[in-house]
Amino acid sequence: MGTIIKREIQSYFTSAIAYIVLAMFFYFSGMLFVSNNFRGNTTSLTMVFGNMIEIIVFLTPLISMKTFSDEKRLHTDQALLTSPARLIDIVLGKYFGALVLFAICFAVFPVYGFVLSFFGEPDWAVIICTEVGVFLLGAALIAIDVFISSLTESQAIAAVVGIAAGILLLNPSLITNIFNIDWLTSAIESVSFVNRATNFTYGMMDLGGIVYFLSVIALFNFLTVRVLDSRRWK
Repeated sequence: MGTIIKREIQSYFTSAIAYIVLAMFFYFSGMLFVSNNFRGNTTSLTMVFGNMIEIIVFLTPLISMKTFSDEKRLHTDQALLTSPARLIDIVLGKYFGALVLFAICFAVFPVYGFVLSFFGEPDWAVIICTEVGVFLLGAALIAIDVFISSLTESQAIAAVVGIAAGILLLNPSLITNIFNIDWLTSAIESVSFVNRATNFTYGMMDLGGIVYFLSVIALFNFLTVRVLDSRRWK
């Protein structure tokens, strides 16, 4: 699995993907940081994190779109599937490779907190908890996007479907407004990623939220393994 992780990370930085994702993440987070904290004269990063969730929905598919779709397009997937590596190791290697790039993006937030410490006393409990919550949200989106990538050989399709899935998970009202059914509304709102991440913004390590996001990650990595397993037997 370690070899696959290294291979994935190298592939990101030998192509334009890593630099595009990092540039976009740093640009939008920096713009929100200046607008919210310096112009708004506050040491709270909650609004920055909240607005970055919308950006993350568009960036995670860019990170994950090539994980398996590119292998399928280049016809290297059969060599990968017939290698001695276990399918779970292949999937987790691809997943953690994407997650490492996402984690590099997130490394900028402690820097923002450090800068704010020169101008006031930032609430580190809130900053750390919110960062954990939003990171888990992004990690769950990556697991979903990797699964989507395993279903198609087109990076463009994987990216578009991933963005659409992320938008629906963050804005369940888009569905509930169409189907005005009480039980369906409750069910959809219960899986809303934003609702699950909200408690972290209060400076609490929400155990329920952690378990939820880890469960989503485990589920979609398992589904990806099943997709590859069915392809291997074909």
